[in-house]
Amino acid sequence: MRASQLLIATLKETPADAEVISHQLMLRAGMIRKLASGLYTWLPMGLRVLRKIEAIVREEMTNAGAQEILMPVVQPAELWEESGRWDQYGAELLRIKDRHQRGFCLGPTHEEVVTDLMRNELQSYKQLPINLFQIQTKFRDEIRPRFGIMRAREFTMKDAYSFHISQASLDDTYTGMHNAYSAIFNRIGLDFRAVLADTGSIGGNASHEFHVLAESGEDDIAFSNSSDYAANVELAEALAPTIESVEKQTLNVVDTPHAKTINEVCEQLNIPAQQSLKTLLVNADEDSPNSLVALVLRGDHQLNDIKAEKLEHVASPLTMA
Repeated sequence: MRASQLLIATLKETPADAEVISHQLMLRAGMIRKLASGLYTWLPMGLRVLRKIEAIVREEMTNAGAQEILMPVVQPAELWEESGRWDQYGAELLRIKDRHQRGFCLGPTHEEVVTDLMRNELQSYKQLPINLFQIQTKFRDEIRPRFGIMRAREFTMKDAYSFHISQASLDDTYTGMHNAYSAIFNRIGLDFRAVLADTGSIGGNASHEFHVLAESGEDDIAFSNSSDYAANVELAEALAPTIESVEKQTLNVVDTPHAKTINEVCEQLNIPAQQSLKTLLVNADEDSPNSLVALVLRGDHQLNDIKAEKLEHVASPLTMA
């Protein structure tokens, strides 16, 4: 095709709603165009880049032993109701009905669909392990789409699902996928860290997120320059600070009727917040013999909801009493 025939719609000015440099450059270079909040059209030059990235991903997945499939974007509600995630997933799950009033959703992920597929297709344990992947459109009704395609409502995602007969087999595949993801990011030339992360609504016992180091973005990670340790701040292990011990004082009862926060209590007592304790009451889970759980924190510390939800007898999601 002649260059004069190509749809290359560059912009001289940056649109006002483009916050980060990547979004600004993609718009000005004529790679994408915004249709609505969180929805973008890929123009010819942008689509060529996207297809090249997909080719790298597809090649590394194949090298890792995964087989490519393609599942529907629209998923029946009964599968999500069976898994218990129809109500759990929240407002990000876009629910729709067909002309017969049957419930469906636009898939934000495909665990339910692939599990339904394999429970009908697997006939023998000898077929395991099996690792399936797809490169497919996803939709998550983000409350605040931003940063262009980085936090869009509709996006392309590579998702993989594996089935195993033993934990050892699962561990082998997990390691293989970890290596494949590292190879993808290295081939693209990105500075990244594989960090320990919370499994969230997807579930599971372990999770790694691959984060590209950049000025933009919404996640904070903690990582070491002298080792391979890296973790999402919600799961990062904190080092205990060195605190000077103070002389033990006589225990007294002090009324603080007008102090509504731990800082106000500390001001009244004329002590630093790090020398105080605060108690937070949260709801207990169904297995607890009590309805409430008391969480005790140092006065200047903030409660980490994700870590708290992993404590015994604490209900998830975390709710204050």
